[in-house]
Amino acid sequence: MLVEVCANSLQSALNGQRSGAHRIELCSELGVGGISPSHGLLTLVREQLTIPIHVLIRPRSGHFTYSESEFQVMMANIAFCKELGVEGIVSGVLKADSTLDLERTRELVEWAKPLHFTFHRAFDWVHHPETVLKQLEGMGVDTVLTSGKQTTAEKGLENLRKWQKTTKMTLMAGGGVNPENAMRFKEAGLYALHLSGTAFGNKVSLDQKISMNSSKHLAEHHVAVTNSEVVRQIVQLVK
Repeated sequence: MLVEVCANSLQSALNGQRSGAHRIELCSELGVGGISPSHGLLTLVREQLTIPIHVLIRPRSGHFTYSESEFQVMMANIAFCKELGVEGIVSGVLKADSTLDLERTRELVEWAKPLHFTFHRAFDWVHHPETVLKQLEGMGVDTVLTSGKQTTAEKGLENLRKWQKTTKMTLMAGGGVNPENAMRFKEAGLYALHLSGTAFGNKVSLDQKISMNSSKHLAEHHVAVTNSEVVRQIVQLVK
């Protein structure tokens, strides 16, 4: 059974490789579901790993409906990944009503070729998963990362089991995978697992420190962008 480690740093990627993982999904900011890693991180991971590297192409946190400029950033990041010689791309696009954006997802799949393409957990937002599985298979997607439309893959296990029987794609169980439940997925007939194996370290004291986390920038239902009018007012005031 393939084990993919969702790695958020060079150290995480190296730890995954040393522990026997079959491949890495490289990203940043796991706390918001992951976003695309920096070019520097990508370059160093490519230089130091020997197992396959798949890269998350997600330009920001929040929902999966992207503006034209965001989509162009995604395409540019895929181009860089191909130049760097990674083995796979992890991405996908939905429409505002949580239906699959067929046109844009197909464009990503075609642009990523010949790399392996995984449609990520945006799949868990769609309303008709069986239909979407057929659409993704038809456009050449190789793998679908999913928790079975539940908060954890263990809770979604019956869906995962059922869906895997209907498609030639690999359904990769992700979301709450741990040593206590890993064998359940293998016994259910699945072929791939996705986990971060996160543990915390490098602790520093935050006593009397101002928090740098800000909830005003985190909202899954809309996207934070710079307000031109606010900036204009400030510029005019201080000129």
